[in-house]
Amino acid sequence: MENSIKITLIIAATIIGLALLGMIFYQQVNPRDNISVQGQSTIRATPDIVTAYFNVQTRGDSATDARDKNSKITDDMITSLIKIGFERKDIITENFNVYPEYDWNNGNQRLKGYITNHNIKVKMPASDTSKIGDVIDAGVDSGALISYIAFELSDELQSQYKALALEKATIDARTKAEAIASGAGKKVGDIVSVSESSFNYYPWRAYENSAMDVAEAGTLAKSASTNIQPGEQEIIGNVMVTFSLK
Repeated sequence: MENSIKITLIIAATIIGLALLGMIFYQQVNPRDNISVQGQSTIRATPDIVTAYFNVQTRGDSATDARDKNSKITDDMITSLIKIGFERKDIITENFNVYPEYDWNNGNQRLKGYITNHNIKVKMPASDTSKIGDVIDAGVDSGALISYIAFELSDELQSQYKALALEKATIDARTKAEAIASGAGKKVGDIVSVSESSFNYYPWRAYENSAMDVAEAGTLAKSASTNIQPGEQEIIGNVMVTFSLK
């Protein structure tokens, strides 16, 4: 029995040794050197959308009361916007919630009432900046607080610019890899792997409210909107690419 075990171990060790020698020989004949580089690109784009963001906040003794007051302001705002040429699809709810409000006194909690918050955005083409003043009036006159105004890229343009930024980033990665490979006396082979590192695009806030009073915020926003013009914004693409070397 002991001889049988020894023979088995010898055979297993021989197989493992041959396998290791085979791997070493294969690597010498077929080297698998790789290089990983990060490619980056920066492109500039002109936003095609301007968006006004509003907050409708109401208080009530009950959740229903707070919600009904909020609905009245929102409905009046939507009606005013439609009257000046906006479609319902251009008026979008971003967030809506109802929650209790408490008063704390000497560690004791007392229910004061309920608050309803409704965040709404109104989109328009960036070429229609002349409408911003009317949009602000429609919201403020109804009782909504203007939060900020931003220039943005539509979903279609975001997709186009993302594809372009990542394509240029990949080209940049190959250029870097070829320079490194040349310095090492090698050449770049096939792509082993590629992954998107990041795609950075941030809307540009042309106005941001610093007042809590609805009327005051509206006045400040209208004053600022007279000089609002879209400008080019940077879009950055990053990719991580691994190439084989030969």
